[in-house]
Amino acid sequence: MDKSAASMGDIAQQIIKDADILYEFVLKYSASMYIPIDYGTGDKLNMIEAHLLTYIDEHPGITGTELAKLWNRTKGAISQQVKKLVSRGYVRREKQDGNAKNILLYVTEKGGKISLAHKMHDVVDITQTLQILSRTCTVDEIMAFYKVVSSYVSILDEE
Repeated sequence: MDKSAASMGDIAQQIIKDADILYEFVLKYSASMYIPIDYGTGDKLNMIEAHLLTYIDEHPGITGTELAKLWNRTKGAISQQVKKLVSRGYVRREKQDGNAKNILLYVTEKGGKISLAHKMHDVVDITQTLQILSRTCTVDEIMAFYKVVSSYVSILDEE
């Protein structure tokens, strides 16, 4: 085997190794999204529920259809999540004036408190994570990671 073929094999092995690390990260992070957390209010929500609740809080009057488009989910999947939030008293539905088909979503007082607690929790959690990362990564490396992830999201959005 010539030198260039050997180096191509090394490059391929490194690509596979890097892809495996990314895959492991995605699997572990995805699993963590379904673990219920008490964000400080005594109520436990998983990450998806908490982020959906916060998104509704920050966009009062949004519809399930709009959420489905923005979150790249089916209307049915969003409807199920919203139904859970409504049943737990975190979100309320209102029919739009002049259009009974459109149901607008708003957080309740209880939902607003959880949304705020979730935001505060995320600030603390992200700060702690950045501190841990700074033990093995420079600030520039961490910023590069976010830039790469942002670019990767753009690629996925195009697909």
